[in-house]
Amino acid sequence: MKTINYVLTGLGGQGILFMTKILATAALNKGYNILGAETHGMAQRGGSVVSHLRIGDARSSLIRAGAADFLLSMDESEAYRYLPYLKKGGKLFVNAPFDAFPDKRVAEWLEKNSIEPRAMEASKKAMELGAPRSTNLAMVAFYSAFGYGPLSTDDLRATVDDMSPGQFKETNLRIFDVCYETGRSMV
Repeated sequence: MKTINYVLTGLGGQGILFMTKILATAALNKGYNILGAETHGMAQRGGSVVSHLRIGDARSSLIRAGAADFLLSMDESEAYRYLPYLKKGGKLFVNAPFDAFPDKRVAEWLEKNSIEPRAMEASKKAMELGAPRSTNLAMVAFYSAFGYGPLSTDDLRATVDDMSPGQFKETNLRIFDVCYETGRSMV
C-alpha cells in the first residue's frame, strides 16, 4: 500500500495525541503498518503540539514538508502554521467556522496548490453536546465524513467504541455520529 501521511496539529491540552491514537489504532486493526512521531513545544502551557502518523510501509516516522496527504488541526492558527506540510492536492480539516475559513489571504495559496479546505467548529459542537473535552473526537468524525484515506467511518467509529471507557462510550459515539453528519452535509 502507498504510504498515507497525516499531520495533526493543535495546542497543548486539545487532545492531539488521542486523535493520533484513534487513527493509529484503526489502522492497526485493519492490518496496516504505522509509524508515528510527536513533537511537543510548550504543550503543558498551551503551546504547539504536532503529531505525524504514517500508514503503510514508511521508513521514517517524520513527514517532510510537502508530503502530508492530510492535515487535521484543532486550532486555526496552527493549521496555517503547518500548511507547508501538505502536498499538492492534500486535504485540510480545521476546527474553525466553516463560513470564515480559510482566511482570504491564504485561500489563493490553497487553490493554487489544489488543497481542499474543510472546516467545522468542532469545539462548539462538542460544547453543545455536553462534552467540551471531546473536540478531538469531533474532528476525527468530521474528517471521516468525506471518505478520504484508508480508514472508513465504520473503522474509526468502531475504534472509538472500543477505546471509550464505559461511562463515556454513549457520549463519545453521539459526538462521533453528530459530527459525521455535519461533515456529510458539506459533501
